[in-house]
Amino acid sequence: MGVGRTQVLRAVAGIAISAIALAVVARSVDLAATAEVLRSAASGWLVAAAGLIVVDIAIRAVRWQRLVAPVAVVRLPRMLGYLLIGYLANNVLPARLGELVRCHYLGDREGLSRTTALGTVVVERVVDIAVVVAIAAIAILVLSVRGVVAGAVLIGAAIAALLAVGLAVGVAAHRIPGADRLAGTASRWPRAGELTTKLRDGLAVAGRPRTLAEALGLSVVAWGATLLAFAAAGQAVGVELTIGQASLLAAGVALAAAIPAGPASLGTYELAAVRIGQAVGVPAEASLAIAILTHGLILVITTGGGLVALARVAVARPAVEGEAQGAE
Repeated sequence: MGVGRTQVLRAVAGIAISAIALAVVARSVDLAATAEVLRSAASGWLVAAAGLIVVDIAIRAVRWQRLVAPVAVVRLPRMLGYLLIGYLANNVLPARLGELVRCHYLGDREGLSRTTALGTVVVERVVDIAVVVAIAAIAILVLSVRGVVAGAVLIGAAIAALLAVGLAVGVAAHRIPGADRLAGTASRWPRAGELTTKLRDGLAVAGRPRTLAEALGLSVVAWGATLLAFAAAGQAVGVELTIGQASLLAAGVALAAAIPAGPASLGTYELAAVRIGQAVGVPAEASLAIAILTHGLILVITTGGGLVALARVAVARPAVEGEAQGAE
């Protein structure tokens, strides 16, 4: 009952945050002017933006496959499907619960512990945040941005550093002085100890230099496709964004997505884009139009792809019969 109530409260809080963000956007932007900008959007550039978003998602599937590779071999089309199902869940569930959904399907269909799968997703998230913060930091230096946007990036850098330290501790926990004593205490709760071990198996992929280097490299390429998608969306509405502006917009809305808002980060995504656009000299109406176009394309692509993947997974048999039934 307590867990269910907590989830309900988180959902309500997330929806409230999204509603507040949308209200702020509505009060600070001329919506009629934004609609006019959207009506004049060039379809060719929108197709280019959509193609770049597809490339971005495909690269992220490869990244997750490489992170899972030390513990399980999963074919790329199947991994892409699980990733898209997670994105679909994020589009309809608050607080990015889709991350748990994709771990469930990976474990259930591939005979892999769901907790171990979650460990690889934690590594993925830490790597992603580190790359996003680095991109944003370089952009604010190049653009000489100050104020709230720069402060938010600094906070993001501090959080990324804490996450990296936490990940390192999780990977090397068994080597920390006193670990044996803690293990002995944990043995009183075998189930908790088992789950902790499985989680550490997933986190341990971060201890493999080659795997970590691949994840970092693929993250940089994926975010390169994302910022080019923002630049294409800008061109669609007649705004020629510099690489620095596109980078800060892409990184900024990604950091805003970390806020536990409503489904699909609705509201926080748009508000972040408007505020960042104002900080780098892009009119509020154009910034909101770019946000609506990129967010809309992402939602359409991930929802459509997720539904197709869900249908395929529903009729497919587990890759590892029997083991998938016992994955935790």
